[in-house]
Amino acid sequence: MRAGPRVYASLNFFSLQYKYNTPHEIVKCLPKNKLKKMGQLRNNYAFIDSQNLNLAIRDLGWALDFKRFRRYLTDKYGVNKAFIFIGYIPTNATLYTSLQEYGYILIFKPTLSLPDGRVKGNIDAELVLHTMIEYPNYDKAVIVTGDGDFHCLIEYLKKQDKLERLVVPNRYKFSSLLRKFASNMTFMNDLKGKMEYK
Repeated sequence: MRAGPRVYASLNFFSLQYKYNTPHEIVKCLPKNKLKKMGQLRNNYAFIDSQNLNLAIRDLGWALDFKRFRRYLTDKYGVNKAFIFIGYIPTNATLYTSLQEYGYILIFKPTLSLPDGRVKGNIDAELVLHTMIEYPNYDKAVIVTGDGDFHCLIEYLKKQDKLERLVVPNRYKFSSLLRKFASNMTFMNDLKGKMEYK
């Protein structure tokens, strides 16, 4: 699993390596305004409702590239750790391995097979619980969902000045309970060019 963004890749590494032995030391030598721009002064965590994200993006007619999305969270919002909450299905083991390699921390929920063939694995309680368990460890939280069940959590984070951003997958299909957080919202509708899996 990737430990963090490789910010040194875009620097003039060869002009610095004679003085600094590791990428970490190179990062430490950068001006604070440069680091802030690169998201390195922030220690934000993302909490991702995978089912809501996946279904909402599919409704838009495209598939999400989770590797690009992980990079986006770091570059845009300074996300150091990204927790993705997902129902566990044994046959999806390859997917879970890939997500871990992209830098996500997976929190599984046991699933139930319904009579109509659908698989149900509601992760609401797990997402709320882990957001609060990790509360002392992050500066601010990025919540990725369009589900109104997280209204109370988002409201609390906002009141405590711990809400970095509410990322809603589909601006045309999300809970009206979240509209009060419009000033904190980012919609993914316009990110197809950058985030579509090809």
